[in-house]
Amino acid sequence: MDGIVTDVAVGVKRGSDELLSGSVLNSPNSNMSSMVVTDGSVAEISVSMRTNGNDNKKFKGEDKMDGAPSRVLHIRKLPGEVTETEVIALGLPFGKVTNILMLKGKNQAFLELATEEAAITMVNYYSAVTPHLRNQPIYIQYSNHKELKTDNTLNQRAQAVLQAVTAVQATNAPISGTTVSESAVTPAQSPVLRIIIDNMYYPVTLDVLHQIFSKFGAVLKIITFTKNNQFQALLQYGDPVNAQQAKLALDGQNIYNACCTLRIDFSKLVNLNVKYNNDKSRDYTRPDLPSGDGQPALDPAIAAAFAKETSLLGVYGDVQRVKILYNKKDSALIQMADGNQSQLAMSHLNGQKMYGKIIRVTLSKHQTVQLPREGLDDQGLTKDFGNSPLHRFKKPGSKNFQNIFPPSATLHLSNIPPSVAEEDLRTLFSNTGGTVKAFKFFQRDHKMALLQMSTVEEAIQALIDLHNYNLGENHHLRVSFSKSTI
Repeated sequence: MDGIVTDVAVGVKRGSDELLSGSVLNSPNSNMSSMVVTDGSVAEISVSMRTNGNDNKKFKGEDKMDGAPSRVLHIRKLPGEVTETEVIALGLPFGKVTNILMLKGKNQAFLELATEEAAITMVNYYSAVTPHLRNQPIYIQYSNHKELKTDNTLNQRAQAVLQAVTAVQATNAPISGTTVSESAVTPAQSPVLRIIIDNMYYPVTLDVLHQIFSKFGAVLKIITFTKNNQFQALLQYGDPVNAQQAKLALDGQNIYNACCTLRIDFSKLVNLNVKYNNDKSRDYTRPDLPSGDGQPALDPAIAAAFAKETSLLGVYGDVQRVKILYNKKDSALIQMADGNQSQLAMSHLNGQKMYGKIIRVTLSKHQTVQLPREGLDDQGLTKDFGNSPLHRFKKPGSKNFQNIFPPSATLHLSNIPPSVAEEDLRTLFSNTGGTVKAFKFFQRDHKMALLQMSTVEEAIQALIDLHNYNLGENHHLRVSFSKSTI
């Protein structure tokens, strides 16, 4: 069952209490993305680079799916055995969770986020992607209440779990005076987790681990091995807070029904050294590493584009799948959402320069990019990006369709938070290896701006590196090419 796991290809082994049926699968923090081109049948592009009881009565009548936005969310149709941690985990990717009320007799819960903006983002996301807990669809809507007031003496367990999560989000330093168990709030001293699989009746692959743990943050590296006759793994996040959140939510959970139990602790290591990308180890920041089986390493240019979730071609369409050719690792098949998108990508990108090399884009004779068969290891060369949160053209009539331009040295920036100044953005873009020649904010609130790099190649690199970059305050930077000049 090696290879990329898409929405869990292990369905026949799942049960009511297994991990892979939880909200973990429906979190927006997915690192997978891909590209496919369809026009009735599917066409592709071949890219070759020569480089939260007594409050029950209060909350009746909240059946409407639509309503005024509120930072308090009403969650319905919860499985009877669902835990507080699982409900809180639904909100973690969108911001700080400040309160929770579990109504287990009604299979409902109320979750309060720190800001209304975070709640809006969460509702919008789960309107497009149906959330599931324990393999059961659940429903999320705005509450009629603007603040969640709970009797903590009647809600002690949920409050204890919430305190643990709050402690994780607030600091990485040791926490004292809390009523939460020590094991729940141990500070994350390392971004590296040590994972042991108990009762391993079914195989657990590197890709299964990546799918589960990537819901809590960007997984950078994984190394798997057997020690004392137990399957173990070391997994590195980019941020220790992500490691703490994953440990809190996943420790003691089963991957499959009544088996494959995760035992998670922090490693003394702070960085993993991965030499090969294969079924035993993977460095997701270095797709160019060799597999160790004599096959050539990926070309740095195409590896970088693959690692960045195909941000460049995503400017011209929604990438569905990507496959790097096994025996020709300077080339890839990229499947877009439709034929028009593939034509746009080809016309705008063919002949452009990237990583010092020329990109060659043509239409492929293949109608689809096939995913690897179950049990077949393709060394991570095929990725499915069908549910990527980075798709720009999912909504019909989106204004993004009106802003498709050829690569240029001038970039259009949007979704900039108020706290970010011009100098911050100049520094950020300079760190991509280029020179910022000019900058101009659009409006007084500074939500949008134009930024000019020295060359088109530098602008392409900056877009690949910084589109969807987290600027804080629940703002991810949006970057596209502009027809304007400064």
